[in-house]
Amino acid sequence: MQAVAGPGGIGVLDLQGGVQEHLDHLRRVGVSARPVKRTAELDGLVGLIIPGGESTCLSRLLTIFGLDVAIRQAYDHGLKLWGTCAGAILLARENIGETPFFGLIDIVVSRNAFGSQLDSFNREALAPAVAREPIPLTFIRAPKIVRTGEGVRVLLRLDDYIAAAEDDRILVTVFHPELTPSLAFHRYFARKCGLSVAGGDDAGLDPDWTPQSWMDFSYHV
Repeated sequence: MQAVAGPGGIGVLDLQGGVQEHLDHLRRVGVSARPVKRTAELDGLVGLIIPGGESTCLSRLLTIFGLDVAIRQAYDHGLKLWGTCAGAILLARENIGETPFFGLIDIVVSRNAFGSQLDSFNREALAPAVAREPIPLTFIRAPKIVRTGEGVRVLLRLDDYIAAAEDDRILVTVFHPELTPSLAFHRYFARKCGLSVAGGDDAGLDPDWTPQSWMDFSYHV
């Protein structure tokens, strides 16, 4: 299946992380999507997902390819952004003990707050603004959002940290929605971008999804 995002589509930054998994989820909610490796591929998009990975490596690759400047410019012209895990770190205005990268959303993030890769885990939680039913969550070497500033809305608070938040232009999640059968957050972001989506407001569990589902589809620009 070919998925090409024309005007009004959503891009997924294709430098590291679960790129194809995000594209597969967007396809399942009926949204036009494409991977973004070059600055020109931002043209015509209304939203961009910055997926997980390693935030230091991602920041270097963004700078090398000139995508840091291009994303800032596109954001200034109305592009909506969603950062998952490392993407949330890159978008945060403050990173404890580190220099922020984009610094576009007024949150404070603690990197690797749960420990090493071995401390990754799954759980369920209710995010009422996103879905009516509990959503499965996957945390992989995740950060924590420890504070939010003016204009930032908390979408999901767990224990002593914030797991999802947003302002008018940016969504951040410290977990990986693309690694679960839930389509709820992808629907939510698409709607935030002004797009129509398939499905309702429940947890959005796709019965046909498996962890290998992304391998069934080939995405080309």
